[in-house]
Amino acid sequence: LQKILILLQVTACVVVGKTLMILFPGAMKRYILKQGEKSRMNENPKFNYENWGPTFFSFKYLLFVLKVKWKRLEDEAYEGHPAPNTPVVTFNGEVRHLVDFMQDNRPLILNFGSCT
Repeated sequence: LQKILILLQVTACVVVGKTLMILFPGAMKRYILKQGEKSRMNENPKFNYENWGPTFFSFKYLLFVLKVKWKRLEDEAYEGHPAPNTPVVTFNGEVRHLVDFMQDNRPLILNFGSCT
């Protein structure tokens, strides 16, 4: 049910966005460029709106956003429920899943930290 709701929401956003790009191309270009400023994408010297701007609200865009949103559904954790079996990458570059690291009935403890 969640995937269907996400499909409907993303499809509606893409249809509205594509329609606005056709009806108001200048305004949509300014809007997309302003979003690029927020993410600091415009600071990239290779940034060129003409190369990637028209891909917004395309079919490939729709598929990409759906893939990301559906994947995030699998990664959500809820109190009292089993943890998601999230993929992780080892130091050797091998993709494994958290459950792969469990040993017998021992609890698996994840310790996160950062160095700045």
